[in-house]
Amino acid sequence: MVLWSQLVIKSVLLVCSIISLFLHTGRAELIVQNFSGHSWENKGVVSNSKCNLFQGRWAIDPSFPLYDSSTCPFIDPEFDCLKYGRPDKQYLKYAWKPDSCNLPRFNGKDFLQRWSGKKIMFIGDSLSLNMWNSLACMLHASVPNAKTTISRKETLSSVTFQDYGVTLFLYRTTYLVDIVREKIGRVLKLDAIQQGDAWKGMDMLIFNSWHWWTHKGNSQPWDYVQDGMKVLKDMDRLMAFYKGLTTWARWVDGNVDSSKTKVFFQGISPTHYMGQEWGASTKNCNSEQIPLAGSTYPAGTPASAIVVNKVLNRMKTPVHLLDITFLSQLRKDAHPSMYSGDHPGVDCSHWCLPGLPDTWNQLLYASLIMSG
Repeated sequence: MVLWSQLVIKSVLLVCSIISLFLHTGRAELIVQNFSGHSWENKGVVSNSKCNLFQGRWAIDPSFPLYDSSTCPFIDPEFDCLKYGRPDKQYLKYAWKPDSCNLPRFNGKDFLQRWSGKKIMFIGDSLSLNMWNSLACMLHASVPNAKTTISRKETLSSVTFQDYGVTLFLYRTTYLVDIVREKIGRVLKLDAIQQGDAWKGMDMLIFNSWHWWTHKGNSQPWDYVQDGMKVLKDMDRLMAFYKGLTTWARWVDGNVDSSKTKVFFQGISPTHYMGQEWGASTKNCNSEQIPLAGSTYPAGTPASAIVVNKVLNRMKTPVHLLDITFLSQLRKDAHPSMYSGDHPGVDCSHWCLPGLPDTWNQLLYASLIMSG
């Protein structure tokens, strides 16, 4: 009885702390209505009582990086920070060290052998591109003499390791749900995924979304948002994300056979545009050269990550969450910042390659070998 009371108290305190976080943004009502009264345990996290891969610290590892950017033919220019003059090199040397176990060393040849003849698809925005680039480079470094073919198109791109019959696809979609051109303009449809037909027949799916849900003004790629029968000029973006992700979850539950296809969700990738979020007076990630130490991030868990956990916990299909948010929050040093080629401004959204997304793929590999 005492244990149950303690659990109730902890749950209430957790909900209250989340509500307080978002009171100033007008999202308290959303949090109360949609995120209280539910289990907070994420069944999709690749961890158990003995091993949580996603809690740990960053440490220098002389064997890093896992590849040389100058010899990888797959890196998009905006991620090739060394090519565009980044002067410091220590960001390349950090390895993720879980507190409760060892993160298996990435073995690209083993990865290709395990997935021989298989099709793997990353589905999402430019953070999916970041991770797709990274995995292609990691595999190429493991089998540098293997024959590869690459196809780059606006929506669907691919890298094939011909000797193994393994193809890494990238399907570019900013929201997972559809944007449709209608008479009134471009409509973001929160309850439609017609593009999902292109995702079928894969052996592994790695989904990602959030980056574009907050975009407004000229960078917003839609004019209206449709929620059921309602067509709106705008709505709360966190609520829109929740509704869109719920539609995605229904699509996965209705179209994916988990005995044939392994499904991952690439967790929320954080940005570092406000130094106050990690307790600094700096404006953004520019000139940051070392990770944040410690086991917490001052700004806490982003609301978008809470939404992801809620949606995954309601699904029938097993979806493995690559819970990259916290470990990525610590890497304020790992962004391209001003070293992103022809891209103007300071990029504190994406990540240098080699760099942080290599760890995301290490965690993907670890989850695959740990789950058999």
